[in-house]
Amino acid sequence: MEPLSPERLRELQLHANDIRVGIIRSLLAAGSGHSGGSLDMADVFAALYFHVLRHDPKNPDWPQRDRLLLSCGHIAPVRYSAMAHAGYFPVEELLTLRHFGTRLQGHPERVSLPGLETTSGPLGEGLAQGTGMALGAKMDAADWRVYVVTSDGEHQCGLHWEAMMTAAKFRLDNLTCVVDRNVIQIDGSTEQVMPLEPLADKYRAFNWAVFECDGNDVAAFVDAVERAHAVKDRPQVIVAHTVLGKGVSFMEGDYLWHGKPPKADEAEVALRELATARDLVGAGR
Repeated sequence: MEPLSPERLRELQLHANDIRVGIIRSLLAAGSGHSGGSLDMADVFAALYFHVLRHDPKNPDWPQRDRLLLSCGHIAPVRYSAMAHAGYFPVEELLTLRHFGTRLQGHPERVSLPGLETTSGPLGEGLAQGTGMALGAKMDAADWRVYVVTSDGEHQCGLHWEAMMTAAKFRLDNLTCVVDRNVIQIDGSTEQVMPLEPLADKYRAFNWAVFECDGNDVAAFVDAVERAHAVKDRPQVIVAHTVLGKGVSFMEGDYLWHGKPPKADEAEVALRELATARDLVGAGR
């Protein structure tokens, strides 16, 4: 992974803004879908697709690629937008999100779109799948890594904790879990619905290396990834603290935006805010 220069950081911030624009446009065209989590993970996905991952959009099945799994499949719009801007398919195709016959299903479907590693939908399964892939890589002496993006709410699923135990047992230092810690799920705060804290300490108790960062700060996330890569003999988790709906002022921190798209007038406001934000980043402010 290359050093993160100021110029490179600005590029990644611009990519994150473009990803957010793609999310808004695709959700408006779909008339359904999940806004909040998709927007708050744009910085993480910009860092992954444009700086961290070893991948080739022109050769999605390249055997030496890193594997990226999206366990919380409902935030598919952020992955689709990142993939489109990275060159996996035309950006205009984002407007087919959730349409009949589209490759961009409401939850990622592996057989529909090249570049997806798994079909996801039922929450809590991603880390188990990623653990199997990471163990397979170890058995094959392969040097690619596995990244699993999870929501905080799906930590309420038992299978996730079984996967945590398994990954630690086999000392899978080629496995990194990224937690979208926005503290919100469909019915409100995770800490009211089913408390997760102390979340970081729970991972430590399962013998994982734990890193925490501001998930809406690209540089902070890249730094956490670099520190995770230095860990030997243990899987790593990056608890990325995010703001639901980040980048769109009227959505930020409001759990009601977990699972609904913007209407036309709301999308117009959102796109105007994102255009202003892009100008500020481009000007180095």
